[in-house]
Amino acid sequence: MDARLDLASLRFAKLRPRRAELIRAVRTLARDPEATIAALKLGRTQHDEISRNRRLTLSPTMPALDRYTGVLFDAIDAPSLTPAARQFAGQHLIVQSALFGPIGALDHVPAYRLSHDSRVPGFALKKHWAPGGSRALADEPGLLLDFRSEGYVALSPVDARPNSYFLRVNAVGPDGEVRALNHFNKTAKGRLTRALLEAGLDFDTVDDAVDWARGAGFALGRTAPAEITLTV
Repeated sequence: MDARLDLASLRFAKLRPRRAELIRAVRTLARDPEATIAALKLGRTQHDEISRNRRLTLSPTMPALDRYTGVLFDAIDAPSLTPAARQFAGQHLIVQSALFGPIGALDHVPAYRLSHDSRVPGFALKKHWAPGGSRALADEPGLLLDFRSEGYVALSPVDARPNSYFLRVNAVGPDGEVRALNHFNKTAKGRLTRALLEAGLDFDTVDDAVDWARGAGFALGRTAPAEITLTV
């Protein structure tokens, strides 16, 4: 654990005012437990998330890559990454956050609860993040491989950005039919992300990335002008 949240230390500094504005709203919401339960869709065992949100500017922080949990991050398994892979993540991996917008993988953030579909009074998260988040990602140089779910893509769309490719994950069923994966696509994305971090290669083109992935055992291919598909 590290020191308290420092907005000035987060990547994409131009988003700082919007980050501060939303943080204030989330902390204010947390003063009303019932409203927070409804807004964040909290179950009976998740009510401790309310105090986390109320104290998020006072709580200790850790790198986003270690902070965030779930199927995708379990597959990345950040604690077991080598120092070189972590360094590469810090330079090349961006994490889309509902509270902070896009941030660097090693940016330090506190524990909190907010999802892309949360309802914060006075805020529409898509409208709040889309203009600045999209500009931030558009300004990133080089190839951008977009592994986000569609809900988080909507927070910072990159539709108009050249050299950007959205990843879809499909599975081949016993009948040979190809179907889109839902829950398990996060595991596949996490495994591919980890492999990319371990390889430490900065690809110039999507074709370079696809060729590498196939050589590494991933059935990755180009399926649309701005899309790539991983088949598992």
